[in-house]
Amino acid sequence: MKYLITESQLDKFIFKYINLKRFIQIKKYDSIYFAYSENDQYAQIKFDKGGWCFIEYDLIKEISSFFSLQPYASERVIGRWVENTLQMKVTNTLKGFVKNYKRLRIPN
Repeated sequence: MKYLITESQLDKFIFKYINLKRFIQIKKYDSIYFAYSENDQYAQIKFDKGGWCFIEYDLIKEISSFFSLQPYASERVIGRWVENTLQMKVTNTLKGFVKNYKRLRIPN
């Protein structure tokens, strides 16, 4: 049996999944970092108030795998989650690996 799920229904499922991660928001300068705890050195997601959203690749891969999506589609839905959570417009998304992705490093 096949089920048809609309994009907005899929977004709701994925938003709930991301919310289960219980990210905390850390505001530094003109950026908002989504991390697991205050002690994390790197964020999973960073939103610059200019509209840029930087996403850790392992999070994209996790969403892609769990929901059977292409990485690009996962990147876009995470961007929509950020928009929905912050009530701010995401104009661009970029992915990267935490260990060598300085943009996701949370400043002291």
